[in-house]
Amino acid sequence: MVEERAGAMMAALPRGRFDVVIAGAGYVGLTAAVAIKDAAPELSVLLVDAAPEGVWRKDARASALAAAAVRMLKTLGVWDAIGAEAQPINEMIVTDSRTSDPVRPVFLTFGGEARQGEPFAHMMPNVALNGALRERAQALGVEMRAGAAVTALTEGPGAMSVSLADGSLIEARLLVACDGVKSKIRDMAGIRTVHTDYGQSGIVVTVAHERPHGGRAEEHFLPGGPFAILPLKGNRSSLVWTEPTREAERLVASDEMVFEMELEQRFGLKLGPLTVEGERRAFPLGLTLARDFVKPRVALAGDAAHGIHPIAGQGLNLGFKDVAALAETVVEAARLGLDIGTLDTLRRYERWRRFDTVQMGVTTDVLNRLFSNDSLALRQLRTFGLSVVDRLPFAKRWFIEEAAGLSGPAPRLLAGERI
Repeated sequence: MVEERAGAMMAALPRGRFDVVIAGAGYVGLTAAVAIKDAAPELSVLLVDAAPEGVWRKDARASALAAAAVRMLKTLGVWDAIGAEAQPINEMIVTDSRTSDPVRPVFLTFGGEARQGEPFAHMMPNVALNGALRERAQALGVEMRAGAAVTALTEGPGAMSVSLADGSLIEARLLVACDGVKSKIRDMAGIRTVHTDYGQSGIVVTVAHERPHGGRAEEHFLPGGPFAILPLKGNRSSLVWTEPTREAERLVASDEMVFEMELEQRFGLKLGPLTVEGERRAFPLGLTLARDFVKPRVALAGDAAHGIHPIAGQGLNLGFKDVAALAETVVEAARLGLDIGTLDTLRRYERWRRFDTVQMGVTTDVLNRLFSNDSLALRQLRTFGLSVVDRLPFAKRWFIEEAAGLSGPAPRLLAGERI
């Protein structure tokens, strides 16, 4: 009798079949849904998210969008809705000093243009970006379900059966995991990772200041880790403040006066008095690289495939590169009448993204180890290296193009071209 009731309940569960199911409604998941549906309207796309409806509206953070990512958002019809809220980065300076040093000499300066009239990056409020991507996804016909975490996977003939926390069972020709650095789908698919814990945490906070920033970003290399000041619209800046985890926890838990005193010691008073806006939070930092980006019927994208140190500000932009490459792979396979979820199809995406991801992971790892210390010998080496780069225009141009995501061959969307 119990078995009969269980069978009847399973038969009554909602069941649907989709070409693409994307798990995770952050920027990477949303952009993947928009990119695929925009280029191939005939493909059915479902976006499921473990978070309850509307949680994204509480995100007070901001993100740096490289020029290539901006090109993609323009091509996908998203940028017009949010461009007015974007703050272009017009200049960037780099210093290397101790926290207690009265003067922080500038060793490296970058102009803000990747191409004539095109800033190498913009700062964008997360809420604005998320909202615009959601509106575009809905306009294109992407189905969206909140509060629906993936709980189990079963590979079948021609599709992956996906069980959701709301009790529904769906089938996907391709499941795209965009569910973050602690991806449960990655684990369910049996994909292992390489992980290094830095023993650091990044404090993310927004501050208001009396004087305008002029669109200048600053990266101060301090013994505890990099302290990045990123300009926002108006007299406001977003901070990414790296410290050893125990120190970061102390700072986040401290009272307002102590926190602001520590903040002023690092930020300085060049822009006048500072006021902390909203909540201050600390996020543990490490390097996580998936050993495989794909399995039959499953592809990883964004932090599910790679989590890197924010020292170069490239985490989100790596995710956008994943989206552009995966969307192009899937759409072109569909146009050729190929199965979009087979390993042969998905291997193209993996080959496209693996080297760039590993290279960026190694680069940020080396930079963090080189700069997050108080070694006199390494400090002298860093000072010499930064000064040399500052005197070589071609080297500075290379760094700018790398930061803008415009170096080397790229998927069409990152070049501003439709798939």
